[in-house]
Amino acid sequence: MVELPEEQRAAALRQVAEIGARRTKLLTEAELLTDTLRTAALKAARAGAPRTRIRELAGVSSKTLYGWLDSAGIEVRTTRKSR
Repeated sequence: MVELPEEQRAAALRQVAEIGARRTKLLTEAELLTDTLRTAALKAARAGAPRTRIRELAGVSSKTLYGWLDSAGIEVRTTRKSR
């Protein structure tokens, strides 16, 4: 049986649509989890947990964690710019 180019394109586009829909769903879920994670990280920081440990467990970058802390009004030490 010979598959027509039109059928190949249609199959490829169906795969793109399925993966795109799944990705959109997962990104939406991740965004909701990020808000919950931010709240939990701020709670841990206010309780005195080490910031490095919070960052490791949250799986976020230093820039992200310190951004969350700063926006929540928690004191963040400023760093010097590298030359």
